[in-house]
Amino acid sequence: MKPKILFVVTSHDTKGNTGEKTGYYLGEVSHPWEVLVEAGYEIDFVSPKGGNPPVDGFDLKNDVNKKFWENEFYHQKITNTLKPDEVKPEDYKAIFYAGGHGAMWDLPYNEEIAKITTKIYEKNGVVGAVCHGPAGLTNVKLSNGKYLIEGKKVNGFTNEEEEIVKLTKVVPFLLENKLKEVGGIYEKSAPWQTHVTIDERLVTGQNPQSAKKVGEAIRDLLKK
Repeated sequence: MKPKILFVVTSHDTKGNTGEKTGYYLGEVSHPWEVLVEAGYEIDFVSPKGGNPPVDGFDLKNDVNKKFWENEFYHQKITNTLKPDEVKPEDYKAIFYAGGHGAMWDLPYNEEIAKITTKIYEKNGVVGAVCHGPAGLTNVKLSNGKYLIEGKKVNGFTNEEEEIVKLTKVVPFLLENKLKEVGGIYEKSAPWQTHVTIDERLVTGQNPQSAKKVGEAIRDLLKK
């Protein structure tokens, strides 16, 4: 039995009332997936609704995306995600939240996935997230009632990046602001620069460019 890591992806498929489609961002799944599978882990997927989640950033010209999408074993898994009540937190060494704008609408409000995260973290597991994925961490509370990210260094998609993609008025909240509101010590780099923040067993990445490095940081923390 290989050790396991749980990836969280959004079930939400529309950007507000714009009519534009969204979902999880393919590269933010495929790049950490490649790193972690090569390191000997098996990946499971969970989404708020289970089943086949919507996908965004669907670019098969990217070699890693293509490798992931055409892997039969993992294609079956990502198109048949677990529902939260099907997950046994004790089976996982780490949990990772992929981004994609859809994450902003459902992951912050999913109490079941938040509780899974708490259980994994409090059993010495690693918690990771990238881009809009850290939205899912904004409602995760530890057994002592404190937010998981309170007092910890954290990052995620910046206000500037949201302005560049012209979705500041569309998203339900600005992620940078929200991470600060719940007590995160927010860091950032210039738009689209790779930026990964590690604080104890919490790993967060700023944007799609940071996804592979988040996977590497999770791998390295688990080695310890």
